[in-house]
Amino acid sequence: MKLDGFGLFVEDMPTMVRFYRDVLGFEIRESENAENVYLIKDGTLFMLYERKNFEKMTSRKYEYIKGFNGHFEIALYVDTFEEVDLEYAKAIEKGAQSILEPTTEPWGQRTCYIADPEGNLIEIGSFNRPFESKTDFNGVQ
Repeated sequence: MKLDGFGLFVEDMPTMVRFYRDVLGFEIRESENAENVYLIKDGTLFMLYERKNFEKMTSRKYEYIKGFNGHFEIALYVDTFEEVDLEYAKAIEKGAQSILEPTTEPWGQRTCYIADPEGNLIEIGSFNRPFESKTDFNGVQ
């Protein structure tokens, strides 16, 4: 099996499409009122699914977290520490919610966290060098 992509189940599709397109710069081709939105971000498939349509498709009801979601994060990488600060400031200016201001961690990463309108956590981080491969993280490839 290969990882194909990941998706978010969303309550308010128009708001979430505008956030990922206008705040984070994701290329989204579907309209704000689409039931499902598909896009490729840096070679990774990213999907937004309307919760009500997923529940209808699977004939089940699900529980959804209200507020900030601490179950997972979406990680975005930039090449320099300065870009972490810049992208954080731009996202906050455009309406993202601040979770953690840019901080340089003991392991050498500069990181910050914001949240999308439905409380999903998004990390913007850098090891102050271009992202070249998975070996950039703990020597694991």
